[in-house]
Amino acid sequence: MGAGGEVQEDPKGRFFFDDQRASFTDLSGVRLIRCGVDTVRQHYRGMLRPETLALAESKPGLVDFAGYRFHLSRVGRDSGYQYKLQNADLGLILLFKNFNVKPDAIGPHLKIEVSPHAIDQQDSRRLQEQLDFLADAALTHRERSQCAVHIALDLQGWTPPADLVARLHCKATAQRRFDGVSSFEWADKSAVYGHGQSFLWGSAGACQLAIYNKTEQARAIDKLDYWESVWKRYSNPFDESDPANYQEDQPVWRIELRYHHSVVQQFADGSCSIHTGQFINSDCYASLVPHLDGLWRYGLGNFRLLSRPDVNDPLWILIRDDVRVETGRDSLLDETEYRRYYKTAKGFSGKNVDLMMGNFVTLLARQGIGAKKGIEALKTLPVWKVIQEHYAAKEMTERDIYRQIKERLEERVVRWGRAV
Repeated sequence: MGAGGEVQEDPKGRFFFDDQRASFTDLSGVRLIRCGVDTVRQHYRGMLRPETLALAESKPGLVDFAGYRFHLSRVGRDSGYQYKLQNADLGLILLFKNFNVKPDAIGPHLKIEVSPHAIDQQDSRRLQEQLDFLADAALTHRERSQCAVHIALDLQGWTPPADLVARLHCKATAQRRFDGVSSFEWADKSAVYGHGQSFLWGSAGACQLAIYNKTEQARAIDKLDYWESVWKRYSNPFDESDPANYQEDQPVWRIELRYHHSVVQQFADGSCSIHTGQFINSDCYASLVPHLDGLWRYGLGNFRLLSRPDVNDPLWILIRDDVRVETGRDSLLDETEYRRYYKTAKGFSGKNVDLMMGNFVTLLARQGIGAKKGIEALKTLPVWKVIQEHYAAKEMTERDIYRQIKERLEERVVRWGRAV
């Protein structure tokens, strides 16, 4: 309370007042441990070097590449790539030779996945230099083609409410809850699993929100010691005199936003400086880092936990307004207007492909044709290559296209019958 009796906001306060219900919510027991980048996937376009192709013909096992020791192996078609180079000590996985593009043609032939410990151990600019160095060793005509990023907040003193799924408002229709299937409903594409240790909203090709018990997940993959060492480094952001923010006897819950590289590209094309009007035009992880706070805040506006209709839950207000992503670099949150730019359909664009595929599935349903014959017919069309390229940009393989046709065909038949 101020000198004149007016109410003043405490920048570190964690008491929230609901004037309609005339009640307080006390979040002083919530401990925000760390918010940082959990995963980076940097994409590259180019042509595979002859030595890279020769490497692909080697037997699976240990190989030398770009001055490092890697383990070479083949990967399934679902990944979109044919080969994988992995070095767990470096925290890097190189997926190369795209299934849908000829090896002697320029295309999306390389994706480098970076683990949490590799992200945590070095500056983002130095990490980007390492990724570009490896990409240059694998490709000629190399160019960066955006990155995917996962931003994760770890906290204690909060447990997802029993009605979390009902109160989580989002634009996405897909909702999943893991840990032993107990129910599944087609109407809203939501599944309810077991004791509710993990929840997921949204699609992998856009923006996803995941909420899960990080303590249990880390223990299951034998990484709890590592994560405890990370959590113990951070003091209480609300009380600098509290050095022991992490409490070993309490579970850690993670709230994670996962941005597909196509969505990151939309932000790069649509977000601009409020001072100069210049678009951010980032194409890699290092240039995206100053804008991670903007992506975090945008995501918590796209997915909202409500206490009642149109009113955000106090916890959501706390983590939206008070959390900053730990990057070691200055944030441009207050200097940038963040928007997603959606390309309009001109010529035979991706929108045209999506419309065509929707009409194609309808025709299959009318004629009683199954997904297997449908994909075979689709591959005979002169525009099949355009369709492949469109879905390859979404990291979808031919098998993924088949599965999508099968799912949509089944949904149409079940909901409207064949004679539609």
